Amino acid sequence: MTYLIDPDASIWPRHYLGLIERAAGSGVPVIASLNGSTAGGWTDYARAMQEAGAAAIELNIYYLPADPVVLARDNEQRYIDILTTVKAVVSIPVAVKLTPYFSSLGEMAVRLDRAGADGLVLFNRFMQTDINPDTLTVSTGFQLSRPAEATAARSWIARLRGQVHASLAASTGVETADDVAAYLLAGADVVMTTSSLLRHGAAHAAVLLDGLTAWMERKGFGDIGECRGLLAPAADAAQPSYGRSGYLSAVEQATRTYAPR
Repeated sequence: MTYLIDPDASIWPRHYLGLIERAAGSGVPVIASLNGSTAGGWTDYARAMQEAGAAAIELNIYYLPADPVVLARDNEQRYIDILTTVKAVVSIPVAVKLTPYFSSLGEMAVRLDRAGADGLVLFNRFMQTDINPDTLTVSTGFQLSRPAEATAARSWIARLRGQVHASLAASTGVETADDVAAYLLAGADVVMTTSSLLRHGAAHAAVLLDGLTAWMERKGFGDIGECRGLLAPAADAAQPSYGRSGYLSAVEQATRTYAPR
């Protein structure tokens, strides 16, 4: 409650539990999102989410390490501590929503996998703090994601496929059925979208599903399993497209495209 400015906002947690209970009654599995930044205070609410009918919990660890004197390993350990704390009090699957800002994202994913994460969600999007030069003020806010932001998440999903046991969920830049297909080809087990539904309404989910079905038919895929991870590198093989040679190829292509003639 110390984070809540409005004293009346103390009813929000109870309202959210009620929302979970009503949504779970629809017959569609509900993944409850637990947002916080410290290990304390999560366990009771996580247990309440399970009791309200959540089929799984996503740990949205909203923590941007801005203190320059805190060691990187201490910041990373925070994620492990929160995960193990919540896993100890619930029996439903628990996923961790990752930030792309770890010094070694791959190693962090493996650590969370070994600590019991049932899923990894790539990537979290933090509040976009900016500066307004006209009003001389600091502005805060959120912007909806766009397809161009999906490249980092897709490349990491491709790298992690086969390296962890946890399911891999894509969560950035999903606007069209092609975006869904690209994530599946990279190896995503799950593709999530919020921004496109906010832009176009809940009915856009059917547009994405119908578009994905049409794409699979055009490409001759009989089911999702045939295309999932098709373009992800094998775990025990070199990754030319995702490594140094891929970078050099990109530079050569950019030179041909943008160099003065």
